[in-house]
Amino acid sequence: MLYYLFEYLDKTLNIPGTGVFQYITFRSALALILSLSISTLFGKKIINFLRNQQVGETVRELGLDGQTEKAGTPTMGGLIIIIATLIPVVLLTKLDNIYIILLIVTTLWMGTIGFIDDYIKIFKKDKAGLKGIFKVIGQVGLGLIVGSVLYLHPGVTLRTDPVQSVTFKQTENVITEAPLEEKSTATTIPFLKNNTFDYAEFLAWTGDGYEKWAWLIFIPIVIFIITAVSNGANLTDGIDGLAAGTSAISVLALGIFTFVSGNIIFSSYLNIMYIPNSGEMTVFIAAFVGALVGFLWYNSYPASVFMGDTGSLTIGGIIAVLAISVRKEMLIPLLCGIFLAENLSVVLQVSYFKYTKKRFGEGKRIFLMSPLHHHYQKKGYHESKIVTRFWIVGILLAILSIVTLKLR
Repeated sequence: MLYYLFEYLDKTLNIPGTGVFQYITFRSALALILSLSISTLFGKKIINFLRNQQVGETVRELGLDGQTEKAGTPTMGGLIIIIATLIPVVLLTKLDNIYIILLIVTTLWMGTIGFIDDYIKIFKKDKAGLKGIFKVIGQVGLGLIVGSVLYLHPGVTLRTDPVQSVTFKQTENVITEAPLEEKSTATTIPFLKNNTFDYAEFLAWTGDGYEKWAWLIFIPIVIFIITAVSNGANLTDGIDGLAAGTSAISVLALGIFTFVSGNIIFSSYLNIMYIPNSGEMTVFIAAFVGALVGFLWYNSYPASVFMGDTGSLTIGGIIAVLAISVRKEMLIPLLCGIFLAENLSVVLQVSYFKYTKKRFGEGKRIFLMSPLHHHYQKKGYHESKIVTRFWIVGILLAILSIVTLKLR
């Protein structure tokens, strides 16, 4: 909203200083400050409201230290993250940008699924919450929307070779850019020199015209990524500050990818694919990071509020859509390595238990408890130490991910 107001003031009324709103960097900084302020200043009011409504966490007895003290702590704190993200986004972004529209839809869609799950747990006194099948249906539905829009919308284009595809000509001292944008399902493969791969190539064996069937590959991949990452974030949200902190690190790294991929100069210099209009997502990312860091003010040990599925499912969905939009989804196992480790620990634990029970009549475990952070709790590590070390690992993974811009 403010973007369009200042655009009018600049171009129509020529008021000095209003043109600064045209710069993504300025609006991103403003979004970060605004979201951080909202989440920290108004977060306490939301927590008090949740406490007054008796929206308290019901803790299952797992035999973990400090577990009983967490009972009754307000949950659904993901509302703080959602509100603190969306207000700056609505005020400061180009709301007609297709990437921003997708991210807003993702935030509201996954937030609603998480809210319903938390509502059932708290007010219906059902610890299982929303049935898993309905969560998956919601995630698949979002994947269908995101995948279809990215595949079909004319505003979603890219240039896989910006250095050679961009030409300039001098006409009356005005430099004009010759746009060579194309619809494509190409993505980036990290660590490889010629690192562009088109999902349509999976269908090359079918003969001429195979490109028009690329959606058969692209959309299912989008659905899988959104489902996997949102569930990974959900599993990571088990101890104070873990999910919010690791997510902020991953999202910040994605912000760097988004900024350089949406900028013709940086993408040309780095020889990466240029994605027109994607730079606007940097403003959304700045607001999201500010909301996550502000939420940590209350969620760090000992937590005054938990994000609940309202927050964790939303975080995972946003990260997945950001990575897919900026064509860095193949970096997710590295960038979101914490989510992957948490997911794998559960899969391995359950699979091994079932296998050994069937084979030997008695189920055995690989970890003392899963997800992985509970394993370290069982080993006697304090949760604040676990969280700090997971953050350090997350920072290392984020740096490695950023290095892939030049390391091929």
